[in-house]
Amino acid sequence: MTLSSISDLTDSQKEELVASLSVLVVGSAVEGDISAEALTAVAEASGNTLSGSYAALFSSVATKAGGIEKFCAAPGGGGGGGGGGGGGGGDAAEEEEKEEEEEEEMDLGGGMDMFGGDEGGGDY
Repeated sequence: MTLSSISDLTDSQKEELVASLSVLVVGSAVEGDISAEALTAVAEASGNTLSGSYAALFSSVATKAGGIEKFCAAPGGGGGGGGGGGGGGGDAAEEEEKEEEEEEEMDLGGGMDMFGGDEGGGDY
């Protein structure tokens, strides 16, 4: 779902968003427990409302998790390609490739094909 405006959210979705953002604000400013009262205060300061049940739920989850760090991605955690390798040591790599090829070419014999027939001839 692509969100183009906050006005497109239902009341419940907006309250969840306000609670989530409040947890991020309070969690980044406070060490230790994140209180429901603090979440409600942040929500009201931003011009929004947050019910006591949402504040208690989000407070409890963040506190039990030990803070917001587990919910935030670590910087530099993305992928990206490796660089290139050096140029030496090609003989060892060639030997490994030959061994892998030999393992792949092993004939296990017998068995059935994926359609339940015997291996070998077939018109597919």
